Amino acid sequence: MDENREAHRWQRPVVFESWIDRQIREATERGEFSNLPGEGKPLRGLGRPDDPNWWAMQKLEQEDLRGAMPGPLAVRREKQDIQQTLADVRDEATARAIVEDLNERIKQSCLTPIEGRTILTGRLDVEETLALWRARRRR
Repeated sequence: MDENREAHRWQRPVVFESWIDRQIREATERGEFSNLPGEGKPLRGLGRPDDPNWWAMQKLEQEDLRGAMPGPLAVRREKQDIQQTLADVRDEATARAIVEDLNERIKQSCLTPIEGRTILTGRLDVEETLALWRARRRR
């Protein structure tokens, strides 16, 4: 009996492969995961704890889906891109009107209830934004 016990001790355990594991293994063997965009590179934006929706914003940007964004995300993106928006503006009155219009839409976005997670975006400081716009125009 001791010999029998000893023989079982050295046998390899039987490993069962789940259906999904098998699908992944077979796809890998066929090369379906080779040469994908970004293969072997870290995900962009992983170290950005300041924006919990960084991945959604990145996907919208990659797919050029700006029109598909819900209002709160759209105004957040507009706020982020305000200096690019103002880049071709020639006069301060127009620049001020654009910033004030965005602030009004940010305000409305915060007042409009939406389903799901609340996304709040603070309004722009008009004078600070215009000061940056002026500084960029001088360059």
